[in-house]
Amino acid sequence: MASSKEYLKYILEQLSALDEISYRSMMGEFIIYYRGRIVGGIYDNRLLVKPVKAAISYMKTAQYELPYEGAKEMLLVDEVDSKEFLTGLFHVMYEELPAPKPKKKK
Repeated sequence: MASSKEYLKYILEQLSALDEISYRSMMGEFIIYYRGRIVGGIYDNRLLVKPVKAAISYMKTAQYELPYEGAKEMLLVDEVDSKEFLTGLFHVMYEELPAPKPKKKK
């Protein structure tokens, strides 16, 4: 099942206090970027983030879920209704997220 644009719009609104939030559509789902780094994505209308140490400690009851079959487990974010929680989560995660790989020149 693909994620809805309405859910994406809601999550982006919840993250509106942060600069440099962007997304990319991929096979009916959405990859979420914060300051150029992949934080997670929206899969089947669920916000999932990378299971970095900061996110695990920030989310006291972190639940692991698969974004899709064959993928690595990610953390389900239940508190999407709290702007404060989401912006705090993205802030603490940023330093542990891998930097984007440099694009190869043709």
